[in-house]
Amino acid sequence: MKKKVFYIFLLLSGTAFPQQTLTELLKKYNNENTPYISVEELAMPKTNTIILDARELREYEVSHLKDALYVGYDEFDLKNTIKQLNNKDQMIVVYCSLGIRSEDIAEQLIEKGYTNVFNLFGGIFEWKNKGFSVYDNNNQPTENVHAFSKEWSKWLLKGNKIYD
Repeated sequence: MKKKVFYIFLLLSGTAFPQQTLTELLKKYNNENTPYISVEELAMPKTNTIILDARELREYEVSHLKDALYVGYDEFDLKNTIKQLNNKDQMIVVYCSLGIRSEDIAEQLIEKGYTNVFNLFGGIFEWKNKGFSVYDNNNQPTENVHAFSKEWSKWLLKGNKIYD
């Protein structure tokens, strides 16, 4: 009887079935035409890598990767972004909170002939979850991370979740 009650509890609590993984989430929302780069690989020293932040300005101001250029998402301007990029073969990494919005921006760059464009797998959330530093609007290290929304914030496991 105790086993039966335990299994009923597991079923009702949702723990009998594995929760969606980050890979499954990204497969659900992305078409994966842009190759991913892991946070560990991006953290390795690279020369001339351009990092583009494809989140909204309020998110970028709370936290961003060091030396990331803000390009936005809702107000993304492809022509203005291209002016900031010197070489179509240069390594470009685009990120957002998890890697969904950044894929859209990366695809636009690829369509314009950029050949070395990557989407950061798991975005700034995965970056922070793996223990890497993020920076505030004054380029100072911060524990604050803009969590985008209550729904998506479950993917941010480290740092202080900031909402508008």
